[in-house]
Amino acid sequence: MEQSREFYYHKLYELAATLNAASAPDTVLNSFVEGVAKAIGAKGCSLLLLSPDRKQLLHTISYGLSDRYAKKGPVAADESIADALEGEAVTILDATADERVQYPKENKEEGIASILSVPMMHRGEIIGVVRAYTAEQYQFDSDDTYFVWAVANLGAIALENARMYHTMEKDYRALRQDVMEWGLRMGGGGPST
Repeated sequence: MEQSREFYYHKLYELAATLNAASAPDTVLNSFVEGVAKAIGAKGCSLLLLSPDRKQLLHTISYGLSDRYAKKGPVAADESIADALEGEAVTILDATADERVQYPKENKEEGIASILSVPMMHRGEIIGVVRAYTAEQYQFDSDDTYFVWAVANLGAIALENARMYHTMEKDYRALRQDVMEWGLRMGGGGPST
């Protein structure tokens, strides 16, 4: 699994290009978790966003993990690798026995041995965490951590851009509909297309 820095630079460039080209939030999120997992050779990757009250991590999307695992139960922000929500990258060597892990039994059933959890930040505020999961015990090194951290920051920007694009697209369609209805009321038949 250990990758070279040059490999990570190439993967970071590829993932940034993919995230930049995607406009739909679902496409951004899918590209994001799949790209992280494949780049670091992990079993899977998930994105968990903080709930508005900041008490739970809401499973948003994953790659390489079962639906059963994703829906295992509520993930309490203060019980599940909480240091990541303090701005720290956290590595868990044994995800089936570490006391910082909220669901060790479910990790064992899913075949998860190790976890890397990094904060996802947007404009200086932690909005969630990105987690990479391995099938065998693995000590994530600084290159792995910095790569996932960089991608998490890019993902936050790409997600915000996709949300704004989606909102603008909806607003444009609504405005167009209003103009057409106004044109019909005025007897002009609406704008030509």
